Amino acid sequence: MADLTADIATGSAPGRLTTADGKPLKAALAAAESHARRRAFFLVLPLLLFVLITFIFPIVQMLHQSIYNPGFTLHRDVGTGVKTPIMINVRNWFDENERGSDPDESAYAALHKDFLLLDELRAAGSVGTRINYDMSGTRSLFTKTARRADKLTPPFQEGFLAIDKDWSDPEVWAVMRGASSAYTANFYLAAVDLTRDVKGDVVSVDDNRALYVKLFGRTLFLSLLITFLTFILAFPVAHLLATLPLRYSNLLMIFVLLPFWTSLLVRTTSWMVLLQSQGVINDALVAGSLIEDESRIQMMYNQTGTVIAMTHILLPFMILPLYSVMRTIKPVYVRAARSLGATSWTAFRRIYFPQTVPGIGAGALLVFILAVGYYITPALVGGADGQLISNLIAFHMTNSLNWSLAAALASLLLVGILILYWLYDRLIGIDNLKLG
Repeated sequence: MADLTADIATGSAPGRLTTADGKPLKAALAAAESHARRRAFFLVLPLLLFVLITFIFPIVQMLHQSIYNPGFTLHRDVGTGVKTPIMINVRNWFDENERGSDPDESAYAALHKDFLLLDELRAAGSVGTRINYDMSGTRSLFTKTARRADKLTPPFQEGFLAIDKDWSDPEVWAVMRGASSAYTANFYLAAVDLTRDVKGDVVSVDDNRALYVKLFGRTLFLSLLITFLTFILAFPVAHLLATLPLRYSNLLMIFVLLPFWTSLLVRTTSWMVLLQSQGVINDALVAGSLIEDESRIQMMYNQTGTVIAMTHILLPFMILPLYSVMRTIKPVYVRAARSLGATSWTAFRRIYFPQTVPGIGAGALLVFILAVGYYITPALVGGADGQLISNLIAFHMTNSLNWSLAAALASLLLVGILILYWLYDRLIGIDNLKLG
């Protein structure tokens, strides 16, 4: 019997177990498992491709765009699509001279050759736009110089200075050196209000140009405030939904879900009608003699309007995770604590509230992530004082066309979200995430 068992295990005995068609049982099982794995893979392949195309690939492209901008190094012909190197002579001069070197006649001669090519390719605008990202006002400098480049004769330095005195500014040459490589970290520096000086050292920008750190701070503060306010408002509502009889809780749940059936733009414009100086809320306060007509409360185009509107819009995203957790908490736990002498507050604090932490964490995570990336509501209600970093990202994407800086800002926002996920996992655990 022992020999037969050994032979079956090794599959080497003449009397080994086989399938109906004579194949060894071990091989048949392995083939079946392999077939099952392949079938499962092909079943999830459409979803995997969807995630790769719509999520992973855009993020990778965004990260690449944040460090890549070939506007100073390549020109794509609209008709043929061929990329032509531009500003190659100036880049060669940068390679031959140390950073911070004063441009001499050879530098201006190289610059002249490049401008002749820029004028021929009609690429002076794109090059000037790239330099303008780091130093405002330089686009007109490049386009103006390109129009007159064919009339310049040696000495070229005097000719360039005659066109515009800015060609003697060391900062212009320092910015061109920084843009001489298509791959650069300067957009990340700009995203945190830093830049490079003439010598290439990283320094802070002027106070009147420091904008992004302030916006990141405002976004973080308002998002945390909105998350806290939604928690304060959602907790009693979710508790009421979880403790009421089912027929009443289902009715109230309809009111919670009702905003999802209304367009976000409609809800935002409704708040504009309510919050403006001549709006419903101010008119009601004046009619009730609570405030004077000339002392109407300014709740539009500031942070107050942003907080009020976004708190209302994001409130269901806090209620639903809390409700999904609270409905699973058995009321006998609190009653047992009360029967053992605990007060209502003690029973709530030590028995009920700790069991709601997964729902609180999930709701806070969801609301905070949505808040930091909100665009429409701050743009319409917030004005200049109530806008978030997402509005500036949209500005660079649609107005200034500085896609690399927009990608750098979005990448920093993504890193912040990933850090938040990590903190949630360390404090609560992703396994305990309950969204509904």
